[in-house]
Amino acid sequence: MQTRKQFLKSVCTLAAGAAWLPVDSLAGFAMPAPKKSIYFDFHCHPGWSMTERNFVNNPETRLTQTVNDMKQGQLTGGFLALVADAPLIKPGPKGIIITRKYAPGEEWVEYKRQLQRLKEVFSAQSIPFSTDLSGLNAEQSSPFGYLAVEGGDFLDDQLQRLDEAYQDGVRSVQLVHYAPNNIGDLQTAEPTFNGLSSFGKDVVKKMNELGMAIDVAHASFETAKAVASLTKAPILLSHSVLQMEADRPIAVRAISKEHAKVVAETGGVIGAWPSGFNKSFDEYVDNIKRLVDVAGIDHVGIGTDMSANFQPVMTSYTQFPQVAEALKVKGLSSDEVDKIMGGNAKTVLAKIAKSRAK
Repeated sequence: MQTRKQFLKSVCTLAAGAAWLPVDSLAGFAMPAPKKSIYFDFHCHPGWSMTERNFVNNPETRLTQTVNDMKQGQLTGGFLALVADAPLIKPGPKGIIITRKYAPGEEWVEYKRQLQRLKEVFSAQSIPFSTDLSGLNAEQSSPFGYLAVEGGDFLDDQLQRLDEAYQDGVRSVQLVHYAPNNIGDLQTAEPTFNGLSSFGKDVVKKMNELGMAIDVAHASFETAKAVASLTKAPILLSHSVLQMEADRPIAVRAISKEHAKVVAETGGVIGAWPSGFNKSFDEYVDNIKRLVDVAGIDHVGIGTDMSANFQPVMTSYTQFPQVAEALKVKGLSSDEVDKIMGGNAKTVLAKIAKSRAK
């Protein structure tokens, strides 16, 4: 493997002063992460197949590669998300299709099934799960995972299930996903509650009480505003991107500048999303910078959606150091890059954990 110094020489030309080759040249290059940096993924599904809506057959083989990639990319940790509405959705030619509704009680059974399976496959890879949101440490010898659930459907209007999920080790719940639920409105469906429902407001308060991270990814702007007005702790928007042209793929999942600022004003963090909304790896890096310009350097992180992303421009955890290097090439300082890659995650998760004691 080339050293960073050797790599920089290979991608730099010396015509009319120093000029960089396109940042996309970094996308396929393996390089070591700098020492004492925290690399964190706010949203991922290792071993998951959106097409199969489940952990893939023989997931251990796929996970072996994922774990190796995490170690090569020097991942510190991430939120590993169950998909609460998985049996209800499937990919279609223009996006996700909602196929049906849950039968009473089915959603909780599905949550428990996925939880058991996730723990089984990660136990086989010796990936430790953490329940301490204050525990991110750059000196960790192995990446670890925090448990998350994408979609609050599994609660089925029963607030006490948050207590049990917390005991299961879940430390983040994304309130909505693709199938409409009784918590709040989402970006990809017509509004029902003009933000949060009454139950959704109770969920926010309960999650604050437990010290769980509230994730407003997929939530409508009105829902995000309602959460921000209620929460006593910073919130997350684990994976999204700032709006650009309306005809871009999955443009409905992009957020406005005002939306981003609502999250930032709680002290929260937005995970920059390397989906097919971006036209290239280079543009993804530019879009991270756009988020920084809008939300502030303390409020941007990385949320890959690995391995359930739509036409991703970042396909492997080995690319984390490449993102960091590309941000430096585009003018960010080492301290700023460290914040984006994981420093902001350490800060915001510690604040969420601390809020539980208040």
